Amino acid sequence: MIRRAAVAGSFYAGTRERLRFQLRDLVETDQKKERVIGVVAPHAGYMYSGKVAGAVYSRITFPEVFVILSPNHTGLGAGAAIMTYGEWETPLGAVPIDSALAQTILTHSQTLEEDHLAHLKEHSLEVQLPFLQYFGQPFSFVPICLFSHEYAACQDIGQAVAAAIQESGRSVTVVASTDMSHYVPQQVAEEKDRRAIDAILTLDPPGLHQTVLKNRISMCGFHPTTAMLIAAKALGAQSAELVKYMTSGDVTKDYDQVVGYAGLLIK
Repeated sequence: MIRRAAVAGSFYAGTRERLRFQLRDLVETDQKKERVIGVVAPHAGYMYSGKVAGAVYSRITFPEVFVILSPNHTGLGAGAAIMTYGEWETPLGAVPIDSALAQTILTHSQTLEEDHLAHLKEHSLEVQLPFLQYFGQPFSFVPICLFSHEYAACQDIGQAVAAAIQESGRSVTVVASTDMSHYVPQQVAEEKDRRAIDAILTLDPPGLHQTVLKNRISMCGFHPTTAMLIAAKALGAQSAELVKYMTSGDVTKDYDQVVGYAGLLIK
């Protein structure tokens, strides 16, 4: 199955040449790279969040496979959807799904379902791929899209991802795609987002989940991030680092209604 690009030309440039030019201005070529277990990266239009995503991906040594966990904004498809075969297209070319790892994750999970509809129009995973492609290193990936917010679902999926990675013996990085607070004043975004970021920095999956719900933080991918942290801890994560935080206000200069973006490394 070929999953066609759904947001090329809107969230990011729609042609190969323009997209490479756009990405060149967002990545940081002089950064020292390191092996990481997981990352948190934003998924807004590149003009808003691209510098944060670029800073994150410029810092990592590429694995063989990325497992990318994203939220489901559209409501289509299964509540916890994985694709285990096919490839995804962007203007930079096609990226293969790692069927072996995806099938193993699916086998270990009681929550995930094989489903392509949830991924059909979802932007939050798609926008990660051009950043990964830009560096020119071969990789495959596993797409997972979550509508279900319950902690039990996050725990099941995180544990399934970790178990599959351990069995594979391969180098894998787990990506959580999320933006932070949505459409609040700058000061509110910074205060609320700091609470969520602190939970990530302390590698506290239940703490993150509870903090977001208790404080009504409009972090759209808190459930994929929770699942990523569960997986990362099972894989031996010891620390986390905030690479970059900014808001849409830093681009538009409108600080009354901003969206927050955070990029983190899990080591």
